[in-house]
Amino acid sequence: MSVDSTKPNQNATENGFYVAAIQMASGPGVDANLEEATRHIEDAVSQNAKLVVLPEYFCIMGMKDTDKLSVMEQAGNGPIQTFLSDTARRLGIWLVGGSVPLASPDPKKIYNSCLVYANDGKLVARYDKIHLFGLSMGHEYYAEENTITPGDEVVTVNTPFGRIGLSICYDLRFPELFRKMTNVDIILAPAAFTAVTGKAHWEVLVRARALENLAYVIAPAQGGYHANGRETNGDSMIVDPWGVVVKRLPRGSGAVVAKLDPEYQARMRTSLPALKHRKLYCDQ
Repeated sequence: MSVDSTKPNQNATENGFYVAAIQMASGPGVDANLEEATRHIEDAVSQNAKLVVLPEYFCIMGMKDTDKLSVMEQAGNGPIQTFLSDTARRLGIWLVGGSVPLASPDPKKIYNSCLVYANDGKLVARYDKIHLFGLSMGHEYYAEENTITPGDEVVTVNTPFGRIGLSICYDLRFPELFRKMTNVDIILAPAAFTAVTGKAHWEVLVRARALENLAYVIAPAQGGYHANGRETNGDSMIVDPWGVVVKRLPRGSGAVVAKLDPEYQARMRTSLPALKHRKLYCDQ
């Protein structure tokens, strides 16, 4: 699904525009998480960011997997969605809730949904996470399929910043998803990678998705120790179309702010027109 929310770009400067990836170590309390998110968003805005992306599960990292069911919201209604809408409008920014637990047809499961709000506070795009994480390694065991209903639709949105493709965390391991987005300028990859898999694969995957699509990637992450005993990898980063890490935050909470330059991206795509050289395509 492609959504067109393009308006005259008052957010871009002559040489590009600033974006931010927010890193958090969210806990089980939604209100506390939203307060922390506000501080980091306002910090990003003070550094001129006009597009701010929060990590996966920014609003809750519960003591157990089922805790997110107790705070799930109906689409278009609830305090988490109101927070995102109000904050975007108040600060005049485009704000992305890395993932929000929304009700699904199965009352025992949620949709893990990435929500994009324009600077007037209106919801312009929603992506429900397609690929559900599963891991059984040593003492670590995860099975998102037990609490999450998978989405089934690739989502892009045309914005004043360019064409943006939406993904969440584990999606990074499936390059065919990004090929189906069709020449996006920016990829969003909010995540909560585990410390084990993140140390081994996070940077490689983020940079690969950038360079193979000649796209900027904004990858905000959960990073640190959580009240439930889980450790997440962090290392939130912004990567350019050449696969170079422009800015990153290895550990701790905060805002990673960098300038994106559409003219530089256009030159890279002219110099290396790999997207035009494709011969094999995913089934439509």
